[in-house]
Amino acid sequence: MISLLRFALMSRRPRRLRAGWRMFSQAILELSLFSFLYFIFFRNVSSTSQQASVFGQLILLAATTLSIFLARRGLDRRSFDSLGLEVNPWMLWDLLFGFGLAALLMTGIYYVEVQIGWLTITGYSWQRESLETVISETLTGFLVLGICPSWQEELTRRGYWLQNLKEGFNLGWGIVFTAAISTLLPMIGTILNRNNPQVNYLSTIVIFLTGLWLIYAWFVTHQLWLPLGIHAGWKFFEGIVFGFPINGPSKHYFHWIEQTVVGPPWLTGGELGPDAGLVGIVAIVLGSLFVFGWSRWRKFWDIKAQAH
Repeated sequence: MISLLRFALMSRRPRRLRAGWRMFSQAILELSLFSFLYFIFFRNVSSTSQQASVFGQLILLAATTLSIFLARRGLDRRSFDSLGLEVNPWMLWDLLFGFGLAALLMTGIYYVEVQIGWLTITGYSWQRESLETVISETLTGFLVLGICPSWQEELTRRGYWLQNLKEGFNLGWGIVFTAAISTLLPMIGTILNRNNPQVNYLSTIVIFLTGLWLIYAWFVTHQLWLPLGIHAGWKFFEGIVFGFPINGPSKHYFHWIEQTVVGPPWLTGGELGPDAGLVGIVAIVLGSLFVFGWSRWRKFWDIKAQAH
């Protein structure tokens, strides 16, 4: 019985918990850290204030990072940067390319929808707010919608989950699991909060394809910097810059452009934004082609550098 229990829990080489138990332990540790930090810092903060939103994202980021760092070192017996966070000459370029690519794709979506008449522009933030307010709200939005969610999700999904599943099973199962769980989480959120629908059948497809796109960005670089840049840039330009809906119509946030989507929902995503429309699928396909081109460009320069 004891030997059977050891076989179910432990792997032989190296001697450590199996991948599924390591992932479960990390999740419990993250939840515990988040609960502890939430209790410490949120006792005197109104849950409806913008300060609460920022603090919540920062606490989640801290809990995720610390739990994965501890699990990676203590349970996985691996270094933290082996998740795809190595500091190398391509690090900054991958971040900038990913962020710029997301900006280009979202700008293309906005331009096409405006030209066809699928968007109605009603105003701009700088017409009703001071320059200081626009700058501060933009920076806050970049933190809340860009940096924090992209770091937390990429470190968890394309980082800890994918690396452990690749080692414990194989890369194929890792890809299927991480893409599937990324698709299921918004569906669970919709079930729990029916007044704020976040997904439909088309958005489910787009979310799944987005997960595969980000996995591909990790695969061709073997680092998380490119998917981090893409993820942060996509949400920032989608929500803050162009004012498209994110996670349903009841999610309020600052944006530069006041607009209303009037085009066909199956094309534009309607009240759920480009993440739930055919335009999102087209952008992902184009984005994947750009990522392929970028990987070939990196390889060309790597070979040229080695030749010298």
